[in-house]
Amino acid sequence: MKYNKHIFTIILLGLSLTMYAYDAVGHRVIADIAYKNLDCKTRHKVDKVLGKHGIIYASTWADEIKSDKKYDYCYQWHFQNLKDSMTVEDLNYLLNNPTNEGEHLFYAINQMITRLKKDKKDTEALKFLVHFVGDLHQPMHLGRLEDLGGNKVKTMWFGKEINIHSLWDTYLIDNKKYTYSEFSDYLSDKFAGKRKQFAKCSINESVIASYTLKNRIYAYDMSDTSNYRYVYRFSDSLDEMLYRGGMQLAKILNDIY
Repeated sequence: MKYNKHIFTIILLGLSLTMYAYDAVGHRVIADIAYKNLDCKTRHKVDKVLGKHGIIYASTWADEIKSDKKYDYCYQWHFQNLKDSMTVEDLNYLLNNPTNEGEHLFYAINQMITRLKKDKKDTEALKFLVHFVGDLHQPMHLGRLEDLGGNKVKTMWFGKEINIHSLWDTYLIDNKKYTYSEFSDYLSDKFAGKRKQFAKCSINESVIASYTLKNRIYAYDMSDTSNYRYVYRFSDSLDEMLYRGGMQLAKILNDIY
């Protein structure tokens, strides 16, 4: 099917205003946790590419460039639309064959890892990878195609109409009232007893965890307007995905460098 290129571009630009995975705080939390768990050798090499603590400061770069038309080609790399009924085998197959449903998030992560293995000084690939691993752990970026990962699913948040994509991008994180460094410290303390467990997790396990949470989010009765109940129900899940994302990013970078 052929699309009118001009109309398609307008649609993409419009969606780019809403299709952000975790806001700046969320991405920085994941990058900060990763930075704390890099091997000394890896940290030194990553700092040489992006500057000291550079993976934290550059973690939002891939969202910022959405306003630059020369990067329109990578818009679809930020998400992977998945059906609700996929099995573990289905997910693993798609991870191993990432272009089977087009060039999306799984493809992008695989490509950036491949690029960095060939050239460890590939600044762009490193910045993309840091961001996309964060995207992977925002469960609505594995959401349904028909509602644009929850962007069309409306809900009320303390008297304000929002969508569940932005709820997971921003509002749940803002509800914590932490800076990114405070949040990172909190999560490092909270999951200290499971650090070794998360450090060993494969990217496949991260995908399964994020996908499983995505299905729980969709299954929640959004007619229940008790926001405090929602926070209670999902706060620990949010914490785990942020921490898991940081540990996964650290594992990938340690393997590369």
